[in-house]
Amino acid sequence: MTVTIHLIEANGSRRVVTGHEGQSLMRAATAAGVDGIAADCGGCMTCATCHVYVDPGWLDRLPAPSGDEDAMLEMTAMPRQPNSRLSCQIALDASLDGLVATLPETQY
Repeated sequence: MTVTIHLIEANGSRRVVTGHEGQSLMRAATAAGVDGIAADCGGCMTCATCHVYVDPGWLDRLPAPSGDEDAMLEMTAMPRQPNSRLSCQIALDASLDGLVATLPETQY
């Protein structure tokens, strides 16, 4: 199944990316050439350079961050917000079709 993701860049422009079920949001975004997600560690959850702000209306569809993700979110370049997540930890599935997330101004 194809999952559609709406990414809002820091400048307000919108970009639609597609991924497939089981793929991480980070992998879908990097495969589409999204510059706002650096993903330096390749999804190993050791760098926090795939930070996104998930639209609050979608948060209840995501599992809570793991302890490791919670710790890595303290190391993001842009301030952590209640809706901050690492996109490498968001596994796409049918319930996330149409997901909206905003990219921070920088990952560094």
